[in-house]
Amino acid sequence: MSAPGPGAISRRRWLALLLVAVVVLGAVTVYAVQAFARYQERTTGASAAVLTEQLQGTGRIVFRNTALGEGYGQVASVALDDPAGPRQLSAMACDRVDATGEYLACLRTERGIPTIFSTTVLDGQGRSAAQWPLAGIPSRTRISESGLVATTAFVTGHSYAADSFSTETTIRSVAGEDYGNLEDFTIMVDGRQLTAMDRNVWGVTFASDQVFYATVASGGTTWLVEGNLAQRRMKSVIVNAECPSISPDGSTVAYKKRRDQAGLAHWDIALLDLATGKETVIPLPRGFDDQLEWLDEGTLLFGMPRAGAVGDNDVYRIEAAEQAVPQLFIEHAWSPSVVRPAQ
Repeated sequence: MSAPGPGAISRRRWLALLLVAVVVLGAVTVYAVQAFARYQERTTGASAAVLTEQLQGTGRIVFRNTALGEGYGQVASVALDDPAGPRQLSAMACDRVDATGEYLACLRTERGIPTIFSTTVLDGQGRSAAQWPLAGIPSRTRISESGLVATTAFVTGHSYAADSFSTETTIRSVAGEDYGNLEDFTIMVDGRQLTAMDRNVWGVTFASDQVFYATVASGGTTWLVEGNLAQRRMKSVIVNAECPSISPDGSTVAYKKRRDQAGLAHWDIALLDLATGKETVIPLPRGFDDQLEWLDEGTLLFGMPRAGAVGDNDVYRIEAAEQAVPQLFIEHAWSPSVVRPAQ
C-alpha cells in the first residue's frame, strides 16, 4: 500500500482544523445564548415593574432599582410584607434615596456640560416639595418624618476607603430652614473642641426634630457623634463608628465599624445600646460600605455590589445580633428605605 500523498495529508489537516473550528464555534454560540439569556433576565426581570407617577403610602420599602435595562437607576418600591414581589417603578432617577410616609428625598447626578448634582424632595403625590444644589457626588441622605433632610456629598474623592476625601453634609427642612454645613457646628471630641482643618462629617440619622447622630472624622479617626440642631453643637459618643442609623424605638444605634485587613478597608456591623453604652460587633466575612437601615427593631438592611455585574447591587438583611449571617433580601436594589405602617 502506498503512503498518502501530500495532497491527502493537507486535506486531513484542513478537515481536522474545520472540526476544531466547528466545536469552538458551537461552544461560543452556547455561551452567547446563555449570556443573552442572563442579560434578558436582568433587563426584563426586576425591571419589569408597574410604572407609577407616585410612590405613596406606608408599609413599603423604597429603593433605587439597579436591574440593568429600562428603569435602571429609577426609584422603586415593594410591599413591606412581600419584598420579593412585584415592584412599582417611578420615573424619578436617583443615586441615593430615602423616604417617609410624607416625603421622598432624592440625590441626583444630572450629566451634561457641566455635570451638576442636586437634591429633590417629593411629596406623597410625586410633586416637587423642595429642591437645591448638591455640592458634589451624592453619597448619603436621610429625611425625618417632619421633613428635615440631611445630605452628604463627596466634594473630593468618592470613597470612604480612600486615604484622602472631603465631604459636605448639610441639613435643611422642606419648609426652607437651612442649618448649613455641619462642619461649622461646634464639635466636641472627648471634651475638647475639634478645630482641625481636615474634619469631615457624614452619615446623619435623625433621633428627633432636634437630635441627630452622625460621623465625624479627623486625622484618620472616626467618631459617632450626637448633635443638637438648636445648639448647633455635636459631641463624641464612641470611637471608630461610621454611617449611624438609629433604631425605630430610639434605643440603639447601628453603624459601620472598621477593621484593617492587609491594608484594605473592611467594615463590620456594630450596635450601640444608648442606655448602657454596650457595643456589640457583628463580624462580616465580606465587608460592606453602606448606611444601615432598620427593617424592624431586630433586623437591619444594607446594600452590596452584585459580584460580576458592574453597576448592579442587592439588598441584604441581617439580624441585629452577634454572629448573625446576612441573607439576600431584595435583588437588583440599592439605598433601601423602610416606610413603616402608620401607628
